[in-house]
Amino acid sequence: MSMAYEEYMRQMVLPMREELTRTGFKELTTAEEVENYMENATGTTLVVVNSVCGCAAGLARPAATQSVLTSDKKPEHLVTVFAGQDKEATAKMREYFEGIEPSSPSMALLKGNKVVHFIPRHDIEGMPMESIMDNLKAAFEANC
Repeated sequence: MSMAYEEYMRQMVLPMREELTRTGFKELTTAEEVENYMENATGTTLVVVNSVCGCAAGLARPAATQSVLTSDKKPEHLVTVFAGQDKEATAKMREYFEGIEPSSPSMALLKGNKVVHFIPRHDIEGMPMESIMDNLKAAFEANC
């Protein structure tokens, strides 16, 4: 890929990244950052595998942020990796999602570094945002 294309894509996805970071999600952009986080993870963490896809990611990001902002119970930690942008970080995070097919966007609720709830793309795309939020809030209630 050309440097011009890569820079264009970095600029294009900034608002998609900021939609999560404004709510307190920490971006993990390298495999090393993911490994350091996951090997030391304690408590509960919501991981959002962010994506450019408008049809599903356009629902995933606001559902994740609104669920965190409006839930009584919520994860202690919020992190995100960006599929298609931070490829090594995303691949490393997916190693911790044992037995789960890669899916972008997706959301995983972890206890320590183990997945206790996973929402794949097919449970996001085409769903009402309220349904995705209800799914997340039920997971928060049961696990946080």
